[in-house]
Amino acid sequence: MSEAKIISGTAVAKSIREELRNEVAGMGKQLANFVPGLRIVQVGGREDSNVYIRMKIKAATEIGIDAAHVQLPRSITEVELLDKINDLNEDPRVHGIIVQMPLDSDSRIDSHRITDAVSPEKDVDGLHTVNEGRLAIGDHGGFLPCTPWGCLELIRRSGVEIAGARAVVLGRSKIVGTPAAELLKWANATVTVCHSKTRNLEEITRSADILVVGIGVAEMVKGSWIKPGAVVIDCGINVKPDASKASGSRLVGDVAYEEALQVAGHLTPVPGGVGPMTVAMLMKNTVRSAVRSLERQLRSEWTLQTLPLKPLRPVPSDIVIARAQKPKDIAVLAKEIGLDAREVSLYGNKKAKISLSVLERLADKEAGHYVVVAGMTPTPLGEGKTTTLMGLVQALGAHKQRNTMAALRQPSQGPTFGIKGGAAGGGYAQVIPMEEFNLHLTGDIHAVSAANNLLAAQLDTRIFHENTQKDKPLYERLVPKVKGERKFSNIQLRRLQKLGITKTDPDSLTEEEYGSFARLDIDPDTIMWERVVDINDRYLRSITVGQSPTEKGISRETRFSISVASEIMAVLALSRCLEDMKRRLADMVVAFDRRGKPVTADDLGVTGALAVLLKDALEPNLMQSLEGTPVLVHAGPFANIAHGCNSIIADEIGLKLVGKDGFVCTEAGFGSDIGMEKFCNIKCRTSGRKPNAMVLVATVRAIKMHGGGAPVTPGAPLNKQYTEENLELVEKGLPNLLQHIANGKAFGMPVVVSLNAHSADTPAEHELVKKAALEAGAFAAVVATHWADGGAGAVELADAVIRACEQGNQFRLLYDLELPLLDKMNKIATTMYGAGKVLLSPAAEEKVKRLTEAGFGNLPICMSKVSGSFTGDAKIKGAPKGFTLDVEDVYVSAGAGFVVAMCGEVTKMPGLPTRPAIYDIDLNTETGQIEGLF
Repeated sequence: MSEAKIISGTAVAKSIREELRNEVAGMGKQLANFVPGLRIVQVGGREDSNVYIRMKIKAATEIGIDAAHVQLPRSITEVELLDKINDLNEDPRVHGIIVQMPLDSDSRIDSHRITDAVSPEKDVDGLHTVNEGRLAIGDHGGFLPCTPWGCLELIRRSGVEIAGARAVVLGRSKIVGTPAAELLKWANATVTVCHSKTRNLEEITRSADILVVGIGVAEMVKGSWIKPGAVVIDCGINVKPDASKASGSRLVGDVAYEEALQVAGHLTPVPGGVGPMTVAMLMKNTVRSAVRSLERQLRSEWTLQTLPLKPLRPVPSDIVIARAQKPKDIAVLAKEIGLDAREVSLYGNKKAKISLSVLERLADKEAGHYVVVAGMTPTPLGEGKTTTLMGLVQALGAHKQRNTMAALRQPSQGPTFGIKGGAAGGGYAQVIPMEEFNLHLTGDIHAVSAANNLLAAQLDTRIFHENTQKDKPLYERLVPKVKGERKFSNIQLRRLQKLGITKTDPDSLTEEEYGSFARLDIDPDTIMWERVVDINDRYLRSITVGQSPTEKGISRETRFSISVASEIMAVLALSRCLEDMKRRLADMVVAFDRRGKPVTADDLGVTGALAVLLKDALEPNLMQSLEGTPVLVHAGPFANIAHGCNSIIADEIGLKLVGKDGFVCTEAGFGSDIGMEKFCNIKCRTSGRKPNAMVLVATVRAIKMHGGGAPVTPGAPLNKQYTEENLELVEKGLPNLLQHIANGKAFGMPVVVSLNAHSADTPAEHELVKKAALEAGAFAAVVATHWADGGAGAVELADAVIRACEQGNQFRLLYDLELPLLDKMNKIATTMYGAGKVLLSPAAEEKVKRLTEAGFGNLPICMSKVSGSFTGDAKIKGAPKGFTLDVEDVYVSAGAGFVVAMCGEVTKMPGLPTRPAIYDIDLNTETGQIEGLF
């Protein structure tokens, strides 16, 4: 009989590595900068382990895998090691984790616990209990243990058919013998496992067509043990003394090689057989893991499991509907939409924060379609803009199976406890849980309040100390000696640079420089910064601070605003990253000095402290709709004195997550003349995003009001004009709707009119509105019943939005920043409101001049006016033309990056009504549930 054919593991492994190298190169072409990542964790520094590690890293590097040796000290504890492994589990750049055994540690560490701590999705060694279990039941979708998988590959490459063959596995170790037997079994061989207690061992092995040996005894299997022509795979590696070798020893397997060579049909050598295959299959597992990660990133459709709705009649209250639907675990939803575990910070199991790092990971991913939901001029009851937004995203996500994200502002608690109620939508189109949405959520508004009031405290305190101290003592307290040495902080060095002082040694300043540095010389009459609180409190609209004797008579009149009116909230909403937020915080102008120069938060030394308070608040919040589609909730600036939109960061994360065929639907506050105009001219100008379509929310009720209908008053019954068909009143009120359609078209957006159906509406009224909208140039006009039917009631609206977004993006801004401030105001007023011109008061005219000279003339305009009319007078309804819009005051929100034009008095601190919602809100102490929210 001829000698056995040698199965060269070295040659097969080389072939596999070449295949893997080509596969890895192809990954980078599919997604720029994508590289498979492997981390090899070692405790201690055993040299025999180091040899194996270097071999693995060399193989990985040749293939194109980013492999790193994570060497940990012998002193590490089990808890510390588990923490390190958890960090690697959550790192999206790492696709494979190996824990090199044995663990060379000072303290006892449970090796099985450690191997099971590696995520099954990154366990490229195939040693996790989950992966072992999957193999046992024939599920090869996990990771296969490398040595047995290499053995199987060598058998297959020998050309011998495995199916139907009799296989004997000698050895039952967890790493080799047992998994090798399982692999052969599922390859349809008839398998016998032998071990140290097996009787008639030679007789059994002689019956094997395939013999896999991993017993750990040098040259134990003799030629007489082998069936002639059998395939013999030797997994052993042992050191045997050999005086003929320079080292004094040589490596041998568990099979007597020379004897087996004369009997077997195919035989693996030692070394050069199974050893190289183990490393090759480890690389194959790592690449397999990377492929799965790449596929998840490139996957165009989410694996979203929606929640079924069962609408009741009559439609129950919002909180009853919300309570009847059990939300998904937010961690499950996060995974469904493509977020990695480390990108999600859980706040319980119904809400979470999303890390800004997701934007880095998805930087090269194409963004989805961008849709803004705006409204016509509303009645005091509101026309259901948020409800329409939620109905639309439920229709797109749950019924049209499109990747869709809602992006909403976080509501203030003021209206929740006042008269308006919550802002989660309504009926069967809501964000859930509505209680958490409408109350504290994750504390972002509280963080804004704390930062705002810290700045206010520092402002008044600085005025106090400058008024009560001379230059040198003031300077020495601002730059105190610590352990005998004065040192400027970083923010103080920026103050020096601003003053043109190049010195960095605090003791080298002149007397004049002491004074310049230490004194901001704030003019109290110019202070623009106010304290805030997130409740409606009319008695804080005008207050006096500094009345305690300890303030030595340094008092001033001021007021509180509601928290969402803080410029910091606008900064949060317009920031694109932490660095951008810090810059904007630093630039906020709080007052002017007595020479007319702006005083900023950075001048007050508070920028870094504000950033620390707001660090977590910059991360958007993840919630869900009633139908289980994702909702991002973030920031909530006022829609009159600020721009009234959710954050740029939330939209950016949403646009990347939904992908190029998906949709992010966001909302602009009040009517299109206010919120949508600022969404485009301020928010989109800042973000660089171009919305694909505008949804304009309208109701027959609002149209009738603008046609001359009776006043609509919260809490009072509607006049019968609104509960009976009245086509004449609808006809007269249509100009208001048509002006809003023209507003959307002025920005180049296709306008989809969504007529929010009410029970008192008639088909004739709906048809009249739809006909007029289409004739005015609306892309589509549909009736939506999402309040009563959920997403199913907005499917026609969703279809219209999909078609509108397919039109090609023609978005354009309304004005250039180079225009003078007054010209920008006129452009907005004449185009968006139908005004004839803007008239500045003498005070406003003087402030426009001052702001222009101070370098703020190239900022966009934020028009602050009433929401109930196109004019500055809320009592004037319809769509008047050619009127004069009076601008009474002008000030800069330099951090947010716009100039505010005040068209009359706008209250920044609402008050509680005679009967606020607080009478109905209660806590059930038996169930722990909140009652009475709406």
